[in-house]
Amino acid sequence: MGRPMALNLRKKGFNVVVHSRSRGPVDALVAAGATAVDSPAEVAKAARHIMTMLPDGPDVEKVLEGANGVFGAMHRGTVIVDSSTIAPAIARRLAARAHDLGAAMLDAPVSGGEIGAIDGTLTFMVGGDAAALESVREMLNAMGKPERIVHVGESGAGQICKVCNQIVLGGTMSVVAEAIALSRKAGVDPMKVRAALMGGFAQSRVLEVHGERMITGNWKPGFKAKLFKKDFGIAMNTLAEYGVPAPASAVVSQTVNAQLAAGEGEEDYSGIAKVIFRLAQL
Repeated sequence: MGRPMALNLRKKGFNVVVHSRSRGPVDALVAAGATAVDSPAEVAKAARHIMTMLPDGPDVEKVLEGANGVFGAMHRGTVIVDSSTIAPAIARRLAARAHDLGAAMLDAPVSGGEIGAIDGTLTFMVGGDAAALESVREMLNAMGKPERIVHVGESGAGQICKVCNQIVLGGTMSVVAEAIALSRKAGVDPMKVRAALMGGFAQSRVLEVHGERMITGNWKPGFKAKLFKKDFGIAMNTLAEYGVPAPASAVVSQTVNAQLAAGEGEEDYSGIAKVIFRLAQL
């Protein structure tokens, strides 16, 4: 996700300074005109607007608070935009620490997947200071649709919104998989069923994109199942934290666990359908 997002910044004329544990994305960005540095601290010394896109909360904590991290080298007035999906409590804590150091931090997880990152059509769900968001809005516009850059609320609100997004995604993918399984077992062409459903209230982006994946068996990862398991774990913990009953999400969580137990964590997360198909003996 980080590489195509940074490439879109370069295409829009932004000066980009990059660091990553993986050399491949760095090399691709340097070829596009970005400048590579050796640590997060070096990024912080060179930039006043910093974006992070990392797998999980501990990774964000390490990049910001660790040795050669951003917090130890950033300038006062820096705005940090974290587009990782992490626990809301971690986002709030890091934002408070950034504020104490004279900076601002926005939690701004995204929706739209790899396709959205490549096309520059991501949705940003932003928590944190409204003025800080305005200072980076032009930058976010280079990576997402302007009308989909939504200030959800205070620090942590963006991550709460992302939890809600993943809950809806997981539930919708599960029932789309069930519908496809039923059409197949009944001997009805699932692609035609999908086409008909796309014209009514059952229409959704999940049915459009992931429904087609499920029917054609395209499990090439746009978003890996193992990362969705991480996200859904955050969702289940957050639901419990706020005392929200989640019977539907509990079933989705166990289905995702079954997907990983089958050794399919490197496949696309829409492969949750394979669990349903196996249970249906398809």
